[in-house]
Amino acid sequence: MPPASPSPILRRRRLGTELRRLREAAGLTGDQVIERIGWASASKLSRLENGRSRPDPDDVRVLLDLYGADEASCRELLGITQEAGDIRGWLRNYPVMTQQQRSFAELEAGCAKISEYNPVLVPGLLQTPEYASVRIASARQVDEQAGDPEAGEDIDTEVRARLARQSLLTRAADAPRYTAVLEEAALGGRTAPPEVLREQLVQLCDLAMLPNITLHVLPRDTQIGDWYLPPTAFSVYRFADPLDPETLAIEGGFTDVMSTEANALNRYKVVFEWLCTAALSESDTLSWLIEATGRLPGTATASTVAYGSAKAPTQRRRHSGRLTER
Repeated sequence: MPPASPSPILRRRRLGTELRRLREAAGLTGDQVIERIGWASASKLSRLENGRSRPDPDDVRVLLDLYGADEASCRELLGITQEAGDIRGWLRNYPVMTQQQRSFAELEAGCAKISEYNPVLVPGLLQTPEYASVRIASARQVDEQAGDPEAGEDIDTEVRARLARQSLLTRAADAPRYTAVLEEAALGGRTAPPEVLREQLVQLCDLAMLPNITLHVLPRDTQIGDWYLPPTAFSVYRFADPLDPETLAIEGGFTDVMSTEANALNRYKVVFEWLCTAALSESDTLSWLIEATGRLPGTATASTVAYGSAKAPTQRRRHSGRLTER
């Protein structure tokens, strides 16, 4: 996989912010811009300035000319426009990717660091194909009952799209630093059939030994801070470009919220530090995962998984830069 490219979502937001700044510096209102350019709808400019639409380079050129932007600004913003409109090659190969998953995929692009917490699930970037299939199929039942138009999409293709997202963790160059805190309940028997859960735990063991990935298991009875209880799953993204703001994603089951607002970000960063402090260390987490795998039905003994044989597979993974097939 090629090195990281900037996040299209972040580039759209940054482009919108810069265009709004240039419009205000030119002393123009949104209505005046629409009238002078001759666009049919004022919402087009609003969506562009708020980073909610994929920008057309011709539209951006017209705005920059109207605002009297200098040559250096034009060159920079047209470059950002190209990055903001980029749909990465692997995204084009998965047209049935849901809007939710596409948004996360675009957000993850260009990440230098990802921190995640999930109280009930293994995060999508860590899931095996079988575990992902169970999760998508179970959620699909709700979608079908609710009449969601995406409910009829092919599950296997959606699983492949999720696996494409995961490749960023094992790319040979510029792989982000990834840290996750996993609740013990998210690794228990309610989440998937035993054989699926076993393979998922084995994959977590393998991923935990990669140099850019840190996993922490949070035992169910562990106290967090002064009896703090995290209210929901969340992720914090930091980007390679220092001008792209850190972004918070809060997962609410059927609705996700993304924010770059500093107060919200700082609160969740504090919570994540508390979670990491309360959870098992990296080495204890690996031991916990090995033992949990050995306890599942169908596993001969824990010692067959625990790691006289661990170093060789790990070395193969690190040299190849990707996970081997099981």
